[in-house]
Amino acid sequence: MIVNEGIRANQVRLIDQNGEQIGIKPKREALDMARNVNLDLVMVAPNAKPPVCRIMDYGKYRYEQQKKDKEARKKQKIINVKEIRLSPNIEEHDFNTKLRNAQKFLKKGDKVKASIRFRGRAITHSEIGREVLERLAKECEEFGVIEAKPKMEGRSMFLILAPKGEK
Repeated sequence: MIVNEGIRANQVRLIDQNGEQIGIKPKREALDMARNVNLDLVMVAPNAKPPVCRIMDYGKYRYEQQKKDKEARKKQKIINVKEIRLSPNIEEHDFNTKLRNAQKFLKKGDKVKASIRFRGRAITHSEIGREVLERLAKECEEFGVIEAKPKMEGRSMFLILAPKGEK
């Protein structure tokens, strides 16, 4: 925001500290009015014709903004994406271990990206990988929902699961 002497416009539409419109005034006169009440002249709408300026305590205004921003950051939820790597010919015990991890991540509120990397000629049977991913999604149904269906990207296939409460 542009304050006091930083304002370059010759004429400004002035709003006083109580929020009442005073009208269009020369910049010098508006600055004098602000100084008389020990406040700042702050440009609030620079693109208007003429620009709109307000008489306010700029330091207090900035402090209030910082408090609002801090409060907004506190309420923000950060969602992490955890990745689980599988293979098309995964054994039952390994699959169950990966499944437990996926369920744990979903319970915690993180998204899960399950990916299968095809090596060598395994890519010719991508339907096997798709079945493994769909089985994982089916087993995780009570904790999460499918956000992105299984799809191929290069030599790997992946799907994304989101926690249940999010959708």
